[in-house]
Amino acid sequence: MPMLFHESPKYLLTSESVTEGHPDKLCDQISDGVLDAVLKDDPMGRVACETAVTNGLVIVMGEITTTSYVDVPKIVRDTLTRAGYTKSDYGIDAQSCGVIV
Repeated sequence: MPMLFHESPKYLLTSESVTEGHPDKLCDQISDGVLDAVLKDDPMGRVACETAVTNGLVIVMGEITTTSYVDVPKIVRDTLTRAGYTKSDYGIDAQSCGVIV
């Protein structure tokens, strides 16, 4: 009979940890901001969005079902500003970057 995972005498546990300002964390904050904005005005709203960031560009994609209006570019720019991305020298500037929704 095969051994169950938790019964094994040894196993390898892996995880990933990223630091503040990492693109994954930044993307998560933008997507979370969109979700928060939808749920603030529409508790029954549904959000399944992903965010991608590259030099000078943010793309927010996915599905949003809501009865309220959400200013996604404003959420993107506010999140970038809070994270300190305020100069083009940093790879992306909150005020001048492109935002595709």
